[in-house]
Amino acid sequence: MREIVVFGDPILNRVAEKVEVFDEELTRLAAEMHRIMISAPGVGLAAPQVGAAIQMAIVDVSVGEDPDQLHILINPTICETEGSQKGEEGCLSFPDITTVVERPYRVLIQAQDLAGNPFELQAEGFLARAFCHEIDHLKGVLMTDRISRLKRDLIKKKVQKRVKAGTWQP
Repeated sequence: MREIVVFGDPILNRVAEKVEVFDEELTRLAAEMHRIMISAPGVGLAAPQVGAAIQMAIVDVSVGEDPDQLHILINPTICETEGSQKGEEGCLSFPDITTVVERPYRVLIQAQDLAGNPFELQAEGFLARAFCHEIDHLKGVLMTDRISRLKRDLIKKKVQKRVKAGTWQP
């Protein structure tokens, strides 16, 4: 089983490759990502966070409780945004670290499903936040890229202390 890649691994800062092949391997990766995300636990996970540099992300704000809440986004783009919201965000690639991030309140997403079929999806509030966070990962953008330099430096210092203590291994 794959493991979650943590901050410091260069894959998290790369732009992911567009998915061109929609096959069983892609479906297996999506299922494995969902299992990893739920066991973490988290509400979203992007393929680069498990070492796969492709444009696929999953979001499930029910954390596996409601199958209808699982969204698999392949080659997603944010087409429209409206409003703004500030809120505490965590990230599975930054274990036990949170920070306040500003995101759009409402988004319109275009993506493809596991068969390659295009679809659109509107979301607001927490779901919109989760979509934006995961789509950022596909662009090599981390939550720390969306905060002030001071806050970013504080997080980097926390990570450095944990690296020295042996509790953080990129």
